[in-house]
Amino acid sequence: MNALPFRTLMVQGTTSDAGKSTVVAALCRLLRRRGLRVAPFKPQNMALNSAVTADGGEIGRAQALQAIAAGVAPHTDMNPVLLKPSSDTGAQVIIHGRVRAEMNARDYHQYKTVAMAAVLESHNRLLSQYEAIVVEGAGSPAEINLRERDIANMGFAEAVDCHVILVADIDRGGVFAHIVGTLACLSESERRRIAGFVINRFRGDIALLEPGLDWLEQQTGKPVLGVLPYLHGMYLDAEDAVQPAQSRAGRFRIVVPSLPRMSNHTDFDALRAHPDVDLRFVRAGEPIPAADLVILPGSKNTRGDLAWLQAQGWPAQLARHLRYGGKVIGICGGFQMLGRCVADPHGVEGAPGRSGGLGLLDIETELAQEKRLAQVGGQARLGSGAAFALQGYEIHMGVSNGAAMDRPAFLIDGRSEGACSTDGQVLGTYLHGVFDHPEAGAALLAWAGLQSDYVVDTAALREASIDRIADATAPVLDKLLSVLCADSPAQ
Repeated sequence: MNALPFRTLMVQGTTSDAGKSTVVAALCRLLRRRGLRVAPFKPQNMALNSAVTADGGEIGRAQALQAIAAGVAPHTDMNPVLLKPSSDTGAQVIIHGRVRAEMNARDYHQYKTVAMAAVLESHNRLLSQYEAIVVEGAGSPAEINLRERDIANMGFAEAVDCHVILVADIDRGGVFAHIVGTLACLSESERRRIAGFVINRFRGDIALLEPGLDWLEQQTGKPVLGVLPYLHGMYLDAEDAVQPAQSRAGRFRIVVPSLPRMSNHTDFDALRAHPDVDLRFVRAGEPIPAADLVILPGSKNTRGDLAWLQAQGWPAQLARHLRYGGKVIGICGGFQMLGRCVADPHGVEGAPGRSGGLGLLDIETELAQEKRLAQVGGQARLGSGAAFALQGYEIHMGVSNGAAMDRPAFLIDGRSEGACSTDGQVLGTYLHGVFDHPEAGAALLAWAGLQSDYVVDTAALREASIDRIADATAPVLDKLLSVLCADSPAQ
């Protein structure tokens, strides 16, 4: 029997990147440890990092991580509305794991009534299967311009009548103003929903913070549920923003162009964790450093990001890189860019048209209206090398053809996937996550020229990080349960 004083609990933040995703993951892990069936939930997510679910749909990467923390398979109901920006004003709208439409911001705002119905439908299904639902908000509930038809924060909390925890990041500075200011922007009924505050990413002497905590509780009449430490060395899938590169003296340099619409940059997390690798993201206007390996990442707008690459001078740099014996890998949209051309006759990613590619692989790509979503795995070979286990996933709307496809990047259980150049220096694949599996990651790095005995086990690193943040968050859950048991339910 569920002994919790809630069925649904929501975690909101005073700002984006306050730590909502990790707190939800921690609470999911803690409730799982107590023997409860728990599921994560995010009504609406805007992110270019996504995952393929067991039911064949697409959700935000953070919700897949939270499902791992909860010990359950990721499902489309855990993130019923996913927005994948394709421009500054437009996004692909994904409902229950499937593409519904491409909309601009104004049209989507009107569409939110329909989206809310999908959100409540998914929430109800999860309630019928799980004892507890831990919900992640989006951005901040204090965004006044987005309050009408809100489905991501207090609009959802009011609709399902749930308690809310408010998380604030002290590392940014101004944490007390963030909390008090957020409360000031809420309605009275919304303020009553907030059960307490969590202050995240604290480093220093807690005794120096305590007077501020006392003041905050006196000013708001609400408890500080806990102060979470700044945990270094965490390996957790980012929801969207590219994390700053860590200084590393790795002897093998990998360079990745930071495309304006780069998607699934979590592909590179395993490389960032490798002690022999120096991974660098190159942004607009920055010089392109010499490298052993260049990786072109996935993209939500392949032709637009291809034009950006060309304007930034990457074609000449890639040609020079290859002349000196370097290797190139293209993943998903990056794979498409490596070919002779990318055609978008249906206007899938913008205005219909055709763009000349980098010409490093003998393929042509046509963007299709139907998105391919698939989990891929099995015994694989890279060229004529030894067999290794490989797991990955496909999320793309293009189909590629050409002579290079006769030289596949991988043979997976005897099936061809991807393509290679005739000289063996350029490899393209539609598979995301290929570096995550220890054997596949090691094989790819060896192909690129790294001689190392070190193997990155991303699953083990992720599990250890979830446990660390859960251990730190345990006092928060204990105090929350005490507070909720003492108070009456939200009205």
